[in-house]
Amino acid sequence: MSMARRDTARTMLGASGLTVLGSISPFLLGAQAVLMQRDLGFGPARLGVAVSVFFGVAALATILGVGAFTRLGRRVGLVVAGGLVAIGGLLVATVVQGWWALALAMAVLGLANAACQGTANAAVATALPQRRRGLGFGIKQSAVPVAIMFGGLAVPTTTVLLGWRSTFVIIAVVGLVVALVGATRPAPRASATARQDNDPPPDRAPRGPLLLCGAAVTFASAAANFLGAYLASWAHDVGLTVEQAGLLLAVGSASSVLVRIAIGHRADRRYGGNLPVVAGMTLAGAVCLALLGAVPQIWAVLIFGFLAFAVGWSWPGLLLYAVARLGRDAPTQASSVVQAGAFLGGALGPALLGLVVSLLGFAVAWYVASASFVLSAVLVVAARRGFRHDLQTRPPAQPFGYGGGQEQPRYTTRPPDAPM
Repeated sequence: MSMARRDTARTMLGASGLTVLGSISPFLLGAQAVLMQRDLGFGPARLGVAVSVFFGVAALATILGVGAFTRLGRRVGLVVAGGLVAIGGLLVATVVQGWWALALAMAVLGLANAACQGTANAAVATALPQRRRGLGFGIKQSAVPVAIMFGGLAVPTTTVLLGWRSTFVIIAVVGLVVALVGATRPAPRASATARQDNDPPPDRAPRGPLLLCGAAVTFASAAANFLGAYLASWAHDVGLTVEQAGLLLAVGSASSVLVRIAIGHRADRRYGGNLPVVAGMTLAGAVCLALLGAVPQIWAVLIFGFLAFAVGWSWPGLLLYAVARLGRDAPTQASSVVQAGAFLGGALGPALLGLVVSLLGFAVAWYVASASFVLSAVLVVAARRGFRHDLQTRPPAQPFGYGGGQEQPRYTTRPPDAPM
């Protein structure tokens, strides 16, 4: 394997591993919810709020720190991310004796997630070759269902043997290792491609379509994170054991990993046309969630729960890649808008839908989550129209292919100085 390919593979796997570490905590909480609720004395609504605290802090940190991890570099990012994961994990494992302490620990872990995701996104958007970034974002975002899979597998293994606190000890130890790896990395060399004072100003992505994508991923993430946080509890209510519900999360998450990698690899082989695929997948997720609520049977939970993960929650990497590709000279900042929307949806979804569960029951909550997916698809289509209009009216300096096509793009932007 050549040095370039080895560096590419290392970047992809490192970003994926860092994303798993940052995102696993709320899924450990969801998979072990029955046991943790019994020991700490809280109900479904407070479970949702705890998950929402995690994502809310992550969203706020991402919004306030847009571009911070690009400037600081991977070395500092690894130290900060790993250190915060270690602190948060140890808090849950040793200090938490009630819900308020759990919420505080989840806030620390949410801050750690923002650091993990920011560092990983910066690496994929800037360090990978252009024709490998679709696969890179697919592998990086496959880490989220891997985190759910590990959360599900923890229940019949580590949790049964050592208790739920032991799972947070494990992530704390891994976080400490990541921080140590970052601290011992060689200092980066000065970039030979640093921007000079006389260079033209960077070409930014259009704000309107970018914000539409952020709103779309907020609604989609709200529904998807409700699925990840509550499917195990719903499956248990329908008739599965705690261990069987955990295995359902693991199998569904594994299928989502494969689909995310496959569609990311396919995206690298065409010129755009990614946003319609994202819209179609969110609509498929809407159908699955509606059927989960409509058919409270074990067979329906197994089939539609699996498909909700495999199809309905396999779009995040493709959406991040599409936005980074359309982000022109600021791909990291463009992807940060989407990442912030994902965190915001993760904050709002479990809390609000958890409240719906408490007041109106699971079936209504699944319908509301399904509607959230539908609204996301509409916003993605609107964002696609905005991006295409911007490419036509404000073409980039270098020709840009878009609209799909494999051998050649369906459309190519005109030179900026050409008459319209």
